[in-house]
Amino acid sequence: MPDVLSAPLVVEFPFTRSLGPVQSAFLTGLRERTVLGVRADDGTVLVPPVEYDPVTANELGDLVELAPTGTVTTWAWNPSPRRDQPLDTPFAWVLVRLDGAGTALLHVLDAPGPDAVRTGMRVRIRWAANRTGAITDIACFEPYESEPGPAEPAPHTGEFADPVTGIVAPARLDYVHTPGRAQSAYIKALEERRTVGERCPSCRKVYVPPRGACPTCGVATAEQVEVGPRGTVTTFCIVNIKAKNLDIEVPYVYAHIALDGADLALHGRIAGIPYDQVRMGLRVEPVWSEGGRHVDHYRPTGEPDADYDTYKELV
Repeated sequence: MPDVLSAPLVVEFPFTRSLGPVQSAFLTGLRERTVLGVRADDGTVLVPPVEYDPVTANELGDLVELAPTGTVTTWAWNPSPRRDQPLDTPFAWVLVRLDGAGTALLHVLDAPGPDAVRTGMRVRIRWAANRTGAITDIACFEPYESEPGPAEPAPHTGEFADPVTGIVAPARLDYVHTPGRAQSAYIKALEERRTVGERCPSCRKVYVPPRGACPTCGVATAEQVEVGPRGTVTTFCIVNIKAKNLDIEVPYVYAHIALDGADLALHGRIAGIPYDQVRMGLRVEPVWSEGGRHVDHYRPTGEPDADYDTYKELV
């Protein structure tokens, strides 16, 4: 039985967004240890505040200040915190309806164990020591014995000095990928500086990288076909923004390349030619990485450009 391949994979990118007046006031308020909500058209106070009424779709802007205390409406215990979660010790995920609010806020509760958590318990905000204008300015909630506060929150202008106008929210997904039979054969062939696809027994198209089944006919594929190594640029884009942790100077070209003998174009970087001279139909060949485990980039072969009719179905 062949060895099963597996590898850890990480998909990560920073998501940058600007803030409107409502979200700006909410996050700036957290920095100043103030929780703001917004009043909807029916009088309900929404926390976190939103910019448009979820029922009428009208723009909202009637901000109010809420107490830092509230009531747990539901919860779930997390015995094993993961990287970058609010607390590094076991905690409860909780929905907390702050006093005066009509909706609940999702955050974490610092408690000694699940037996110390219950629906209906009273809690209060524990503020972070260093606050920057983010939801993490609320470090967590903590148990707090008190009676519910005033039901009517006080109006607030939403005005603060040096308001927060934008945020960067990192997004990251960690997982372990285990390729199937077809992809394992493809990866093993790359170690030998070969590119292998699979032919559909019905339509006879060759797919690279192979998927183990034809996406058009829906039948299993098993016949291996070596393609390339040369190919044709079918379409491309010029990249002008440098990616984090990628040691490639911009601008550079990323292209769809139809390898000779393949019926599906794969992705690859084009180098060895000025970026503004890359064109559809350009004939290219692979340049392998040190050790030969994958193609580092493709470079021009010097052949005449391919005729459009030879690759138009792969654009």
